[in-house]
Amino acid sequence: MRVSVLLQITDDEGVARAAEPVAVFEKATERPEDVGLSISEGKTLMTAVQRRIVESQVASWTARHRNCQACGARQRSKGNYPLIFRTLYGDVPLAGLRLHRCPCQGDHGPATTSPLCAFFPKHIAPERLYLETRWSSLVPYAAAAGLMADILPIASGANATTLRDHTLRVAARAEAELGEERPCFIDGCPAEWAKLPIPEGRIVVGLDGGYVRNWEEKKTNFELIVGRSIPEDRAPRYVGMVHGYDRKPKRRLFEMLKSQGLQANQDVTFLTDGGEEVRALTELVTPIAEHVLDWFHITMRITVLGQFAKGVGQRNEAIGAWLASELDRIKWKLWHGNGHGARELINDFETDLADLDVDYPNLRKFITLAREFGVYIASNLASLINYGERYRSGERISSAFVEATVNAVVSKRFAKKQQMQWTRRGAHLLLQTRTRTLDGTLRSTFERWHPGMANDNRGPADHAAVA
Repeated sequence: MRVSVLLQITDDEGVARAAEPVAVFEKATERPEDVGLSISEGKTLMTAVQRRIVESQVASWTARHRNCQACGARQRSKGNYPLIFRTLYGDVPLAGLRLHRCPCQGDHGPATTSPLCAFFPKHIAPERLYLETRWSSLVPYAAAAGLMADILPIASGANATTLRDHTLRVAARAEAELGEERPCFIDGCPAEWAKLPIPEGRIVVGLDGGYVRNWEEKKTNFELIVGRSIPEDRAPRYVGMVHGYDRKPKRRLFEMLKSQGLQANQDVTFLTDGGEEVRALTELVTPIAEHVLDWFHITMRITVLGQFAKGVGQRNEAIGAWLASELDRIKWKLWHGNGHGARELINDFETDLADLDVDYPNLRKFITLAREFGVYIASNLASLINYGERYRSGERISSAFVEATVNAVVSKRFAKKQQMQWTRRGAHLLLQTRTRTLDGTLRSTFERWHPGMANDNRGPADHAAVA
């Protein structure tokens, strides 16, 4: 059979143009692969339709903007120049009209102007830029380029370098919208905060770090800080930055909380691994905030010490059992928030280890780790809470969910265990688009920049689910 697809366009005045064929297919019906349009036929059809529509729209827009905006006089043409408009359904070649400067402008401004440059200065459709950014945030640039070339009729620009440039351009635009960095984001006074409506509940923010390979210094790594904010009444959000490169870390964290309805009278709990840089990031962001050393990192260190105690037990069972019981006492003190008591027990534990007379080859390393654990608890003494009481009340005491966040944000895209290498700028900007993609806010960002994109009926939850 022969399938002919006709296209009819009705202009803004309501005049219908003659229908014209845009694609003709000869279809057999012998095998399953003959049924319906193939990928190639679908690309051919969408390319032809897109070209006719774009050409008609551009001609209409150019005609409406041919006259001078100041005096209304018709501007003289200086000819056309070739232009490629990159869309989701093909790259459309256009003849861009160039106009002489209107006499009413005198010698002010450029001698010639192009209406199309004002219409789409980047020569790329926002929908295509959104899809490139979204896919590049989920999979490597080369894989995203290959995916787009497989299913979309894109003749040019479907390569890793182009997608990388477009994605980082989007991230840079979002970065430019961030306000100035401040050492403190606490405004107003407690009397004003008391007048605010009662918030729905506590916001829990987990922050942790991950490392990726450095492209500029091949044998080194640099740290990424990522986190997840989980309010009780709103969807969670992600945040990410390159430690030491980001110049607005507090502003970034504050804006994430603000987008979730943060109020000055709202409790915020920051669960971290106890690192100084992360602790400094969370200070003075919101009035009612507590910095909590999460239980996951405490038990992880105690578990390591317990493994060494078992090693001692293989040489001397009585001493090994005694060391294990001492670690249980330390853990019990920490679980009930008795930091000072735990610190005393840790000091005694270090002293006992130093005086231990046992033939254990890793004893020196055991002593070093015990000493480091003591320093770790001492430096985070103010961040210890009654974990048992908090746990029984159903509240979070561990940032284990942030470990999953590190895997989702860093490992699955930045391949921290592989040979993939990154510049600090490239990693930081990609983090901004990846976090927005994962929590479903990338689409809303594009809709704010390009309100016409809001015609898509899919909501942020749908985009987050697909991500």
